[in-house]
Amino acid sequence: MPSPSIRLYVGMVAAVLALVLVTIGLLAGVWVVFYGMLVVFGIRPAAHGAFVATTVTLLTIAYLEYRHLETIERLSDAHPVDRESAPHLYDVTTRVAAQLDVPVPTIAVSERNAPEALAVGFRPENVHLVLSLGTIRALDADELEAVIAHELAHVKNRDAMVMTVVSLPVVLADGLGSRLERIDEPSSESIVAAVVPFVAPIIGLVAAVVWIIGSAITARLSRVRERAADRTAAEVTGSPATLASALRRLDAEITDTPKQDLREVSGVSSLSILPLEPRELEKVMLGPEGDIEPSYWWLRTRLHRLQRWLFGTHPPTADRLESLAALERER
Repeated sequence: MPSPSIRLYVGMVAAVLALVLVTIGLLAGVWVVFYGMLVVFGIRPAAHGAFVATTVTLLTIAYLEYRHLETIERLSDAHPVDRESAPHLYDVTTRVAAQLDVPVPTIAVSERNAPEALAVGFRPENVHLVLSLGTIRALDADELEAVIAHELAHVKNRDAMVMTVVSLPVVLADGLGSRLERIDEPSSESIVAAVVPFVAPIIGLVAAVVWIIGSAITARLSRVRERAADRTAAEVTGSPATLASALRRLDAEITDTPKQDLREVSGVSSLSILPLEPRELEKVMLGPEGDIEPSYWWLRTRLHRLQRWLFGTHPPTADRLESLAALERER
């Protein structure tokens, strides 16, 4: 049986190759639409014109999408700390960074009670390590070190760069879809509306298909990267059991966190060490007595579970604990 590290590597390669195919599919789909439009209008050479139109449209959408992204530090409402204001946190982070041979990140602390822990930054030398007070208070010293090791393992593995690059088809498809929804609005960003308003339904269908497939594959790759970061953190700290204990504590904290507080941090959920979102839909009973179940609740709950299975960015915590337990037994 292949080793876990080999399985992780194979899974990452397979996901990247699949995303390359999805990107090619998006480019081909939009090109076919433009090609058909140019043929209808008798414009020659149609192939060259379609290529130029496709390239300009998608590159412009990519630029607009990334330009509008908010910084994660702002989303997490964190403020930087230094050696004087947080000496223990600074010393632990410095030691782990040295063990992983990565630059010491800027440390930022969020005042929130939700257990956030994430490393943000495209390049290792510009990384911000964001921790919430909820995380710091919930963990003992060894567990906090294991969590920091997990986050800096993402830096070591250049996961931010990898995930940004491979998410390109999803960003493009999402940008196409959002601009098609504003097709009747007089906006300079309604690129597709201005160029090919009558083929919007076809492009919209292509974008929707690419978004679904690309998001599912990207989520799969993200889950593989989380497992790889777990393994790296366990090796650096020398104790898979400590990281498992930290995950168990943080998972319990998330369960106990009010759903309203979790919704406030949903913007950084995919980057945190554990997903910061309720596992199940919030059930609000209807009627004067509060005894009427919402319509089609059984269907909505199943669709929610399917969505988590397809698009979840983290492996189930129970699976991660099992893998860490296996590593502990190997030791």
